Amino acid sequence: MLARPTPIAIALNQLSVPTARQLITSIPGAQLYGLAGRTTDVDVSFTNFGDTVRQLYREGVPIIGLCAAGILIRTLAPVLTDTKTEPPVVAVAADGSAVVPLLGGITGVNELAETIAAALNVQPAITTTGKIQFNTVLPNPPAGYYLANPEHVKAFIADLIAGMSVSLEGAAPWLVASDIPFSTDGERQIVVTTRSIVGSPTQLVYHPTSLVVAIEQPDQFTVTEWLEVITTHLTTANLTIESVACIILPKSIAGAAIAGISQHLNLPIRFVESNHWQSALTLVGSDPNLTIWSAIETVDPHSIGQAQGKLTVVGTGPGSAQWMSPQVRQTILAATDLVGYHTYLDLVKDLSGGKECHGSDNRVELDRSRLALDLAASGKNVVVVSSGDPGIFAMASAVLEVLDTAANPAWQTIDLQIAPGISAMQAAAASVGAPLGHDFCAISLSDILKPWEVVAARIAAVAAADLAIAFYNPISSQRSWQLAAAKEILIKFRSATTPVILARNLGRSGQEVRVITLGKLVPESADMRTVILIGSSQTKLIPRADGTNLVYTPRSY
Repeated sequence: MLARPTPIAIALNQLSVPTARQLITSIPGAQLYGLAGRTTDVDVSFTNFGDTVRQLYREGVPIIGLCAAGILIRTLAPVLTDTKTEPPVVAVAADGSAVVPLLGGITGVNELAETIAAALNVQPAITTTGKIQFNTVLPNPPAGYYLANPEHVKAFIADLIAGMSVSLEGAAPWLVASDIPFSTDGERQIVVTTRSIVGSPTQLVYHPTSLVVAIEQPDQFTVTEWLEVITTHLTTANLTIESVACIILPKSIAGAAIAGISQHLNLPIRFVESNHWQSALTLVGSDPNLTIWSAIETVDPHSIGQAQGKLTVVGTGPGSAQWMSPQVRQTILAATDLVGYHTYLDLVKDLSGGKECHGSDNRVELDRSRLALDLAASGKNVVVVSSGDPGIFAMASAVLEVLDTAANPAWQTIDLQIAPGISAMQAAAASVGAPLGHDFCAISLSDILKPWEVVAARIAAVAAADLAIAFYNPISSQRSWQLAAAKEILIKFRSATTPVILARNLGRSGQEVRVITLGKLVPESADMRTVILIGSSQTKLIPRADGTNLVYTPRSY
């Protein structure tokens, strides 16, 4: 089964930060969130505790709150969901003296609490009766085991506590090591098997992930057809999908083409280039297109081949953390490697803990794209970081250009995604009202990747069409004349009183937004960190009592 997100520790004051740092060392990938203004030396700062905790809970992220248990309970009460799917929630005293599992008994909260307590050298305050009496949690088996009938587990545990005997069929080290008093002829039964068994109130069934399904000829069927083929083979062999640890595919374009079965089956994909992985397994089913293998113990998918590489090009928004979407934030947190312009990587440094960061200069977009694609082809989870929206004068186009022109077969195996962001022109428009409220376009004034004659022709065309315009890249240290040239074109079609918005450093320190007129636009008004919005003939100003102006373009002419 696919893994749950790594836990987040949340600190409300500086006293709890050392404790949080100590405990997350025992949890690979865990990060520390800290309340802004109250904490330092944290991975991510937040301003609203309730909103942050509830959002993490909704996203299924395990939560470690370094605060009173009551605070977490009251905060999460409005969003509590199904106990079978909710993430673990643990309360930890600020000084590390107490570890209390609160939510997620079925999803691993006791194990998380034990891990934290061991790191802090204390005993967790586990109150689960089964755990106390039998030294195991039957509703939440360890990684590598799946409980087939969780609806029966409470009554089953109650019967054991009442003294009923229980027998064990099959092998499971965690059950053998528990304090459950197994007998050879029990009134209740625990079965550990890869067979497809439903279970009952008197019989708990655990499926070990000890099977591997290998697809030999991936181009023989579509994803939908392969799902049916896999299901049919397992059913015919009386084997359950819950015992499958992973799907093996050849590392090829054909294999990558059907990697989408991972999401349909909720199973990891592993790419292989040879059959060496089969040496420790036993063949239990085959045909020319598919084989099923079994291991004596549970299978760790990471021990076979490599994961499908993933490359996501994200847009973080213009600068402010509040403009970053939850999708982009989670994508960055899940990454192994971050690739980007140094300045843009600095914008996400709070999210980059434990990741390889590959920073480079602003003018090497294609080199950066090749690096990202190569990293992803090696099985890494790579994020290319852009500001604004990655598809608007940003890295998404550069990555796709390299992918299109280089024709590297290894890159065809990558899971490639684009995660949108708030663009600079959207943020600029919102800061003054709605100047882009009618038809508009965006034009880059840079002539590095296209000749100025093309830029000039486009400016003239959209000016004649009376579109509002967003100008990107208006000025640089080596390009100081294009903005004045653009104004000369515009003034032939627009009044000198046309509203112009100059938005600089949006969402960052030193943000400045000014409303001027086209007649007053000069090169000194802008730099490379400025986006300029030019109104249409219909764009209007609304004076405000504080001396500022709102700007909008009516929806109808």
